[in-house]
Amino acid sequence: MLVIRLVSGPTGPDALVLPVRPGGPDSPDFLASPDSSASTGSSAELVPTAVPTGDEIRAEAAAVLPATRLTGATGEVREHLRPGGTPARLWLLGVGEGGEHDWRSAGAALARAAKDETQITIALPAEATAALRGLAEGLLLGSYRFRLTEAGKRSALAEVAVLVDDPDALAGTLDAARATAEATRLARDLTNMPSSTKNPEWFAAQVAQAASGHPDLHLRVRGPEELTAEGFGGLLAVGGGSATGPRLVELDWRPEGARTHVVLVGKGITFDTGGISIKPVPAMKLMRKDMGGAAAVIAATLGAAELRLPVRVTTLAPLAENMVSGSAFRPGDVIRHYGGLTSESTNSDAEGRLVLADALAYAARELKPDLLIDLATLTGANAVALGKRHAALYSENDTLATGLLDAITAAGERAWRMPLADDYVEYLASEIADLHSSPAQGAGSVVAALFLREFTGDLRGRWAHLDMSAPSWSDDTHGELVKGATGWGVRGLLRWLATLG
Repeated sequence: MLVIRLVSGPTGPDALVLPVRPGGPDSPDFLASPDSSASTGSSAELVPTAVPTGDEIRAEAAAVLPATRLTGATGEVREHLRPGGTPARLWLLGVGEGGEHDWRSAGAALARAAKDETQITIALPAEATAALRGLAEGLLLGSYRFRLTEAGKRSALAEVAVLVDDPDALAGTLDAARATAEATRLARDLTNMPSSTKNPEWFAAQVAQAASGHPDLHLRVRGPEELTAEGFGGLLAVGGGSATGPRLVELDWRPEGARTHVVLVGKGITFDTGGISIKPVPAMKLMRKDMGGAAAVIAATLGAAELRLPVRVTTLAPLAENMVSGSAFRPGDVIRHYGGLTSESTNSDAEGRLVLADALAYAARELKPDLLIDLATLTGANAVALGKRHAALYSENDTLATGLLDAITAAGERAWRMPLADDYVEYLASEIADLHSSPAQGAGSVVAALFLREFTGDLRGRWAHLDMSAPSWSDDTHGELVKGATGWGVRGLLRWLATLG
């Protein structure tokens, strides 16, 4: 993975990156900066940096700037060659208004544009905390690639030196950015992995490998026999059609002195055919991503341990493969979930809520946390309502919802709070069971959330559900996202967990 290090002086680089922001006559700094390109009529100007990069270099950059036609918008990148000079190449990088989100997108754009460089140095402004956090995450996430073959697996860019005035003061910021990006990359790796490899047993083994050696991390994996003995009926029903039985991964981060206990639950369907209610081919081809919620909560818990966040986090990942076979559960079956509630399922493609119901009930009855959060690639209705880049957040707790939304936004992810409309509860009625898990009436994402709420017990007022099917996958490259799994939720959860200590 790309190495990022903090430096306070010249490193003799072959390539130097200078940040550029919107400028020109409308800029408040039009006359304030002596090396600004404003006097030349350019719509962009150089950002003052904490460590001088040399008057000659900045003067040359300011002189070249008008010809680049840069506006200073976030993610604009231009290369300027300096034959015989040091550095040999000068890169100008648009950072927009200079907020963390701008620097994150700029870092990702730079990682892609400078992929053929071996080493680059980038100068940051004096107030560098937000800039460094965004830049480092952008570089590490924008340079991410998932390949199962060696060809094209790595880009040439191996090291980025970040020029700041006090490296020691910013070391913690870089560590936080690096741990967050590494956790997000892990979630992307798990989600991108083809389901020919990724079954519940494999997923559980990956968690065990990632958790090994971390102090205060405790792992328990339940297999089919334990799940049967303890009554996890939803998980057993959904996983019953597969040659690989279901698993329940329980990963617990227990730092000494933690005062708050959070349980994270993530949907872990390692492949979803739709079961007997089989999906059409276009809807099935990307169903290796249907465990994106489990990947996110597992990775966030590992990230919390790496950062040693002072909050206890227990993650539950119910893992199953929803396959078609003689032992698959049928439309119309009644399932007895953990804790005793029953549900009638007339659509075996509404399977995610069945495994989540078991995990939520177990968390509420046995773990009794302070807060309960679930993430799930649950419904296509999420994308219908909010498009491809927003998750839908449901909660009855205004404080919890606001805290999650603020953290998600600060981390550069997107979510929108949706209503838990009680007038849809009537659609959950069943003539033969306690609940109907797959009613055909009501708004799909809302009804699914209402079903899950029934399993939260005394934690109903301290629970939030994130339907993140849409933003879990990107169809193109933009900002810090690349085509494929996004690892949505890892960054937002880590920001939020950091506020609970």
